Amino acid sequence: MASSGLVNSVLGPISGDQLGFTLMHEHVMVAASGLYDAYPDLLGQDREARAIAALSEAKAAGIDTILDATTFDLGRNAELLVAASKGSGVNIINVTGWWLDVPRFLTGVGPNQMAREFIRDIEEGFRGTGVKAGMLKCAADFEGVTPPLETMARAVARAHRETGAPIMVHSFPTGQVARRQIAIFKEEGVDLTRVKIDHSNDTTDTEYLTWILDQGCYLGLDRYPGRHVSPHMRTVTLKRLMDAGWGHRLCPSHDCICLHVHNELPDGSMPDEHAFLKSNPDQYLYMHRHVIPDLQEMGATDDDIRMLFVDNPRRFLTGEG
Repeated sequence: MASSGLVNSVLGPISGDQLGFTLMHEHVMVAASGLYDAYPDLLGQDREARAIAALSEAKAAGIDTILDATTFDLGRNAELLVAASKGSGVNIINVTGWWLDVPRFLTGVGPNQMAREFIRDIEEGFRGTGVKAGMLKCAADFEGVTPPLETMARAVARAHRETGAPIMVHSFPTGQVARRQIAIFKEEGVDLTRVKIDHSNDTTDTEYLTWILDQGCYLGLDRYPGRHVSPHMRTVTLKRLMDAGWGHRLCPSHDCICLHVHNELPDGSMPDEHAFLKSNPDQYLYMHRHVIPDLQEMGATDDDIRMLFVDNPRRFLTGEG
């Protein structure tokens, strides 16, 4: 689908021109596989309405599309995404692939087996839903690329070669884990211009980030406001990369979670919102309220902002280059 210039959204294929202002790494919901259906009350009340309200606010602010990075093991629920997209008017592009939670029951399952499943998700849709993935995802974190995560990375690479779908990569920049992830992609014959290395603003090491860009990849600078690195320094790093001539391969976003498990309070009551919301009460609007104004203060132009949030996502998702 990606090679045709169209992108699978949860409501069907859309053209690059329909993407508009795009946030390239967000979540409508994060939980665990099957939790939304089995134990929905853990996610609080009025779940669908809350998701629609948050996305409707984003749409009113000018956000046209989000890339929902929720894989099966992160609790993907296609029906929720369809309802949220229809109710808000925001295009939602969902992923197939795998995050970090590879269960022991998949021990011994090879990359070709998993690749066939991921290809089916893209070409036919998630079973029983008709909703097709528009992107692939794999992951590694502080432990590096463990054997189960390498299996998934190779499966994602092979599904990419078959379908042309782009790849987003959960990485751990403090440990420079992308070096191994990119080496695997090279071994598998992946087009690195269709790879986005995410969570890259968890470091200010522009030498390492420039190495990733030199390989041909895009950078997902997608943890705002984030932890460990201040929001201001995240934006300083973004602007430094822009000033070095890399603006055309940068994709800022939040890694926002709209719906998450609500932790019971000591008195036994349930809070109205989940704990993650406290770290970013602006949700999908943090970029508009804080990051874009800061970039403009640093000298970014309207054309620069359009490049980051309109042109770069369109080129990456459609394969324009």
